[in-house]
Amino acid sequence: MKVRKMERFLKSHIFFIIFSILGSALLFLIILALLDMFISHLVLNLENFLSVISELYVIRTILLTFYASLIATLIAIFFGIPLAYILAKYEFRGKNFIESLLNLPLMIPHSVAGLLIYSLFMRNGLIGAPFRQIGVLFEDHIFGIIVALLFVSMPIFINSATDGFKSVDPHLERVAYSLGAKNRHVFYKIMLPLTKRSLFTGSIMCWARGISEFGAVILIAYYPMIAPVLVYYRFNTEGLEGSAPIALLLIIICFGIFLLLYFLTKKPRKRI
Repeated sequence: MKVRKMERFLKSHIFFIIFSILGSALLFLIILALLDMFISHLVLNLENFLSVISELYVIRTILLTFYASLIATLIAIFFGIPLAYILAKYEFRGKNFIESLLNLPLMIPHSVAGLLIYSLFMRNGLIGAPFRQIGVLFEDHIFGIIVALLFVSMPIFINSATDGFKSVDPHLERVAYSLGAKNRHVFYKIMLPLTKRSLFTGSIMCWARGISEFGAVILIAYYPMIAPVLVYYRFNTEGLEGSAPIALLLIIICFGIFLLLYFLTKKPRKRI
């Protein structure tokens, strides 16, 4: 009897079982890498972990990383919301090209993105040269870090905001216009409140993406170091002993960010 039940179960769930096994291979890779890092450099080497992450320079570098990514995110929000609204609500010639162009920083290698930024903002660059005349430099400066982070992370916010604006029922807008509401009132009273979840999610993802950037930053601003660059530097000079604790701390912080994002954006269950 039990054998027959097992056979029926396998036959009815074979598709789910096969796909679960195949999908688990990718999940296993992530879990194994995290476990190895935690066990090797936290559980078995707690003293070294605490020693490295308590260094003043490490703390300053991580704070600088968060700050630079936050500024880049705020810039992306300020300029990205109007652009996302236009892309979501209006049809015009060249729209598909613009959307493809906006996603280019996500597709190209990060070192290529860094070269683009460096060429534009270096001391003799198209933008860097005029700013140098007024005493503003981007090479090896926090301004260069912010520009690089903005370039690679802004598509994430714009895509999230665009999807949010597209999800708003057009009927609500038509009703508001029929009642005499102006464009700015519809935008502030209807569109923004109804897309706040998408805007918040996009902002957090944009900020987190900036925290993790390395390739685009290192070409224009090796100094002052941000956390990913410091991990690279410590690995080349001190090996895993000096770099793994910093990497582990970043993993913990980023995981905490995603947990926060999950709980803040989780839709409450409807009670029947």
